[in-house]
Amino acid sequence: MQNRKPLSLHIPTPANRPGDKPDFSAMNLAEAGSVRRPDTAVTAREISDLAWTFIRVLDDDGKAVGPWDPKLDAETLKRGLKQMLLVRAFDDRMYRAQRQGKTSFYMKCTGEEAVSIAQANALDRNDMCFPAYRQQGILIARGYPLVAMMCQIYSNVQDPLKGRQLPVMYSSKELGFFSISGNLGTQFPQAVGWAMASAYKGDDRIAATWIGEGTTSEGDFHHALNFASVFRAPVILNVVNNQWAISSYSGIAGAEQSTFAARAIGYGLPGLRVDGNDFLAVYAATQWAAERARNNLGATLIELYTYRVEAHSTSDDPSRYRPKDEGKEWPLGDPIERLKKHLVALGTWSEAEHEAAHKEAVEDVRAANKQAEAVGTLGEGHLPSAKTMFEDVYKVMPWHLARQRQQLGV
Repeated sequence: MQNRKPLSLHIPTPANRPGDKPDFSAMNLAEAGSVRRPDTAVTAREISDLAWTFIRVLDDDGKAVGPWDPKLDAETLKRGLKQMLLVRAFDDRMYRAQRQGKTSFYMKCTGEEAVSIAQANALDRNDMCFPAYRQQGILIARGYPLVAMMCQIYSNVQDPLKGRQLPVMYSSKELGFFSISGNLGTQFPQAVGWAMASAYKGDDRIAATWIGEGTTSEGDFHHALNFASVFRAPVILNVVNNQWAISSYSGIAGAEQSTFAARAIGYGLPGLRVDGNDFLAVYAATQWAAERARNNLGATLIELYTYRVEAHSTSDDPSRYRPKDEGKEWPLGDPIERLKKHLVALGTWSEAEHEAAHKEAVEDVRAANKQAEAVGTLGEGHLPSAKTMFEDVYKVMPWHLARQRQQLGV
């Protein structure tokens, strides 16, 4: 018999564990402005290199540099900054509410605000969004009432979804925000199917969808890419790589072997890898992908490289699996601070204006929360009627459900 080396199984492990000093020295960041911006009519094969680098616009001094600079006017930038401030204030208030027992569950998007806000501003208002559970910024950017979001979180009688969803799984048909699903990955093929239908009907609306990097391990991710490629679906496929699933790091999903943007290559789709904490870069990449989709050139996969600063949810304790201060050491910084620095560098924003905008966001959230709490919080106040469990499914209620409702006396 031949002497053979014993096989060994590789199990990815993060570079840093609790108690270690955070170290991101292995990140190979491209200089801001150094990555080329191709024409949107380019083939996926011609830009495969863009799946392995970082599209960045804001440099260390807060200046917008390079071909990806979307040349946004000051008012658009200010609006985006104020919306990010509002999302963060909303998150902080709702997190405290959960800790006070006023709701059962919450998920923050701290450090990822540029993803939802920049992309919401880059898309048309009528484009259809199929989000994951950290894109509450899309609703806020599109003007969805904070009170309605809070009433759903508090599960009170004014919950727009009548208590049928987890607190953070919003839905708004009017604002093109598809119902969030707790089954990870379902939104990817749903978005592709919606986009295919839009194209089949000769409509002019495109779709966009979001998942975390961990969800790329689900079959739904690959099914969606296959259909998007074959039928040139007008859809933007976003992978928010925030480095961590609920307790496993991105290497478990394949980050050690490749980038998530590179997964597009095998399907013949263009893949862009973007600094997800750079508002301008996220906006520009989304704008590029949207233009491609509107010109019937098909789908684009965007990997938004960011960091989950807070816990996965209020049910998670990240100190058990990563260094406590790792988020503070993240090389790509805070998206709010970076956009603020850019506006200050332009001479169109000041520390005083920023403080005023922050206070306004906090006050808006406080006022909305007071109104929502007056209706009721979890276990207190006015709750949805039991009769609502029989509604909104059948146009004509079947006899057996009508009898059950009658027996229940509602």
